[in-house]
Amino acid sequence: MALQSLQKERIKKLKNLKKLGLNPYPAKFLRKHTVAEALKLMNKKVTVAGRLRSLRPHGKISFADIEDASGKIQLLFRQDGISGDKYDLLVNLDLGDFIGASGEIIKTQAGETTVAISDFTILSKSMRPLPSFWYGLKDVEERYRRRYVDMIMNPQVRKIMETRSQITAAIRNFLINKKGYVEIENPVLQPIYGGTRARPFKTHHNSLDMNLYLRISNELYLKKLIVGGMEKVFEIGHTFRNEGMDRNHNPEFTMLETMEAYADYEDNMNLVEEMFEYVIKQVLGRLKISYQGKDLDFKRPWARIKLTDLFKKHTGVHFREIDTLEKATTLAKKLGVEIHDYMTDGEILLEIFEKKCTDQLIQPTFIYDYPADFYPLAKRKEDDPKFVESFDIYVAGMEMGTNYSEQNDPQVLKEAWLAERKKQKKGNPEAQKLDKDFLEALEYGMPPTSGIGPGLDRWVMVLTDSPAIADVIAFPMLRPEKKPLRIKVKN
Repeated sequence: MALQSLQKERIKKLKNLKKLGLNPYPAKFLRKHTVAEALKLMNKKVTVAGRLRSLRPHGKISFADIEDASGKIQLLFRQDGISGDKYDLLVNLDLGDFIGASGEIIKTQAGETTVAISDFTILSKSMRPLPSFWYGLKDVEERYRRRYVDMIMNPQVRKIMETRSQITAAIRNFLINKKGYVEIENPVLQPIYGGTRARPFKTHHNSLDMNLYLRISNELYLKKLIVGGMEKVFEIGHTFRNEGMDRNHNPEFTMLETMEAYADYEDNMNLVEEMFEYVIKQVLGRLKISYQGKDLDFKRPWARIKLTDLFKKHTGVHFREIDTLEKATTLAKKLGVEIHDYMTDGEILLEIFEKKCTDQLIQPTFIYDYPADFYPLAKRKEDDPKFVESFDIYVAGMEMGTNYSEQNDPQVLKEAWLAERKKQKKGNPEAQKLDKDFLEALEYGMPPTSGIGPGLDRWVMVLTDSPAIADVIAFPMLRPEKKPLRIKVKN
């Protein structure tokens, strides 16, 4: 039956209910038991509610299944067991409707726990039929676009969202209750974007007649709090980057960002592995998991590898031998790595590293000491200022977060930002902006400080064995819809 015909039939049933003086969309229903609770209350009276998932009429009796967030249960309607003419209302029900029902929990002859219904109420009349198939759609974008249908048809999707909530809660518990951090909410709309390299989303404040940007990082405001005297702060919040979308990238994503006074990047390697060992044990109950067919073990200590060592292993070239732009460009061409004219030699080497050296980093691994060219906000190594005190986390070949000891010398940072300005003039669209307000804050003095910046969406991907970032975001960014969805539906 065509979708329009099915919808017309449901509209007809809706009108029937209203003619009978019934409200198909009441404001409230007093549910006394979840399905999971009701299943344990044999021979007891229960009141449950949920979405109608099946309806099987057999003359004077009918069977149905309803589902709530806790599970599914069978209902038994007997014509002689329901008061008044309510049994006749069943003809006006469709799959997808919400109903509330009261009755006694019994066992059927087939041994199935069932509610023998004594009364029921229609709570919401569904005007669109549920699809008869969904999960196997070749165009998975349709599942993301109509996530609400995806959740109805696939309990695993709801489970991922619940696990995501548990992961976030465990992180908060670890940082606040075990490590003494204070959670802060910083501005999302910012007069100047900063804290990393990325292209921003731009907007305009009408009343103030000023341009604003959605933040690309929450780092600089956290460091201002350290200047102000706080010593351990963090934020879990949305970050926005005006970039492409792929398996690992969504323009709007969630980051955990911390700042801790008197700590350096080695302290934060310890913090990261301790935190995620705790979180994974709390949420999954084990430290050995599988991600997309790869076995992972998050038990501390994690591997720690110097970037230059890994670079030599995979390219056969000593990082320090490439000490000019010409040499870096030649190596990139030799290895088939695409580069841009505005890149410095350090930036080219980092691009080579990311394209050629990271896909085999399966187990949780810290890669440390990155080229200074790419991280103006990081502290240079005293014994080797060509590099900074920074590390990235890798799991299953994915970069899971950038972290470093923070640059707290305002003059050095200013010079680094002026160098970024030159890169912007050469055409780098992601060069960092000079932030005078932040430099002024540093001039009041910021103690030695270090922070971490894991992308939580990718961590949820790994911990839920989800292949794409869109699988772990309730409503991911999507391309404009080109044509209406056509799917087979249930009568």
